[in-house]
Amino acid sequence: MSDRELDAAGITDPALRAAYRHCRALNARHGRTYFLATRLLPVERRPAVHALYGFARWADDIVDSLAPGTGADARARALAGLQEELEEGLRRGGGGEPVVHALADTARRYAIDHAHFRDFMTAMRSDLTVTAYPTYADLRAYMHGSAAVIGLQMLPVLGTVAPREEAEPYAAALGVAFQLSNFLRDVGEDLDRGRVYLPADLLAGHGVDRELLVLSRASGRPDRRITAALREFAELTRGVYRAAMPGVELLEPVSRPCIRTAAVLYGGILDAVARDGWAVLHRRSVVPRRRRAVVAVDGLVRLAAARLRERFGAGHQGPAPVRAVSTAVLPPAAAPAVRSAEEVA
Repeated sequence: MSDRELDAAGITDPALRAAYRHCRALNARHGRTYFLATRLLPVERRPAVHALYGFARWADDIVDSLAPGTGADARARALAGLQEELEEGLRRGGGGEPVVHALADTARRYAIDHAHFRDFMTAMRSDLTVTAYPTYADLRAYMHGSAAVIGLQMLPVLGTVAPREEAEPYAAALGVAFQLSNFLRDVGEDLDRGRVYLPADLLAGHGVDRELLVLSRASGRPDRRITAALREFAELTRGVYRAAMPGVELLEPVSRPCIRTAAVLYGGILDAVARDGWAVLHRRSVVPRRRRAVVAVDGLVRLAAARLRERFGAGHQGPAPVRAVSTAVLPPAAAPAVRSAEEVA
């Protein structure tokens, strides 16, 4: 992390600066789209986003990326250890694990509800034992902790031009949309880990089950039934994006280019999958570099305009009217009574 970012954020303690640098390195290495979008935030807010991503990445790696042959018991112990460090860090500050040290500082600086982190850890633990979701409602319940709370954690850092509770359902929905995009892209990789995130009833509606997915991945042969199911899942995901995007106008103007850019790039996964012939069981679809560059430039232009308006006092006239977000596309706890990323290649 650049000294400029840390200095702008008022982070002076050497150990804490090192912890934030560690989180930034995780973001840069694993979350290329997330990292790119973060560059569009005001410089003093970037360390907090890196801390939030770094912690989530660390926990996710415990679940998915330990050495081959590491059993669920070992992963459960590792998550339990991280949970203990998290609770201690949130209670007292600091922490021996760099991602916890930075996260605890960010939570204090931005008064982020600690329940969001606990809900996230609950979702991570469920990944050790839950390998399928019978219905979309079941998947939504899981995504409250794995995705919606990520949007809720981010909201205090982004800032809002309306009461925060008005923006929370949209932030939660966008977190869900990002994860649904990743689920579509990663069907094959998740299947190798023994998990199927696409709801079983959606798959069954097209004559698809786990056995057919395994057969298609092993043989390398596409199946029109699987393609139809993937198309439906993509349309479901687009609906969540549509419900979430009006909330961008509730954010502080200088934060909007960052989130709009992230949404366009994550949403671009759906286009990439379609362009690749829905072959997610056989290869990983990526957003082309040229497209990423065009979207990033657009974000920079929007950011420059927002900063000019802020500088000359012409851009803070309150949010545009925003239609109510449909609770049908949100995780249950992210509907209007809200309480509480994987990376993109």
